[in-house]
Amino acid sequence: MQIRPRRNRKSAGVRALVRETQLSTNDLLYPIFLVEGKDKSVPVASMPGISRLSLDGVLKEVESCLQLGIHAFDIFPVVPEHLKDKTASYSWAEENFYLHALRAVKERFPEAVVMTDVAMDPYSSDGHDGLVADGRILNDDTLPILGRMALAQAQAGADIIGPSDMMDGRVGYIRAMLDDEGYEEVSIMSYTAKYASAFYGPFRDALDSAPKFGDKKTYQMDPANRMEALREMQLDTEEGADFLMVKPALAYLDVIRLLKDNSELPIAAYNVSGEYAMLKAAAERGWLDYERAMLETLTSIKRAGADIILTYHAKDAARLLR
Repeated sequence: MQIRPRRNRKSAGVRALVRETQLSTNDLLYPIFLVEGKDKSVPVASMPGISRLSLDGVLKEVESCLQLGIHAFDIFPVVPEHLKDKTASYSWAEENFYLHALRAVKERFPEAVVMTDVAMDPYSSDGHDGLVADGRILNDDTLPILGRMALAQAQAGADIIGPSDMMDGRVGYIRAMLDDEGYEEVSIMSYTAKYASAFYGPFRDALDSAPKFGDKKTYQMDPANRMEALREMQLDTEEGADFLMVKPALAYLDVIRLLKDNSELPIAAYNVSGEYAMLKAAAERGWLDYERAMLETLTSIKRAGADIILTYHAKDAARLLR
């Protein structure tokens, strides 16, 4: 008898029966960039197809995504320079347009899952994720700032808080503050293994949040390190994280699998702006079939072990998956 694996590949129907990895819209979490004002849609030059939107545009975007089967959104604020300061105080200000937008989205679409970003860099005049003093990032002095930011977002209706700063101890600090204030139901998706990556450039263009000096290597992880992610995983789990995230995704598929094999928590992966831009740029030049390459990319992230994929491809993928 000759074994012929090709028999299970002979038609689309048979291949579907034996497919090991199933990608669906339930796996997708769509990042959205929010700007202050009305009737604004500002394209991000380095991210074809992605724009910074005012609240009216965000509401339309969320509605169109829900119709496609996407129900989870990560909203990032594009904060004008004049509202930034050393302590990111605008992040919890009563008049913060981002907080008002979160309330509006949840009021209009209570079924939508809204995730937020907790880090100082969108609001900091230094452009760093932590408090800066004499050129140094102060870890422990940053935690109360992140706590106030997270609490303000929870009060505005956020379902999931996303600490993206990589300060030590911030998950535990935020969890304790939320619990003390009665927000035990608000989840934390920790950026557990966030690497000091070259693939963040377009995102920083979109938010205008690049560091004013230096880089983020003293708090984001070294791309050469793998086992360090296990230590971060253990700490975030002990501190009360509900989800663990790996960022970026494609260059760190092994890290996604490592966390999946060693944690009982859901694993998220952020298919970041630079990864998105590469596919878009290659497709625009006719070097790749965008739809096939995009679905193959997302499937590889799911196959590596991601339960949730944050991706700018979400709408394109949803149209094809349906």
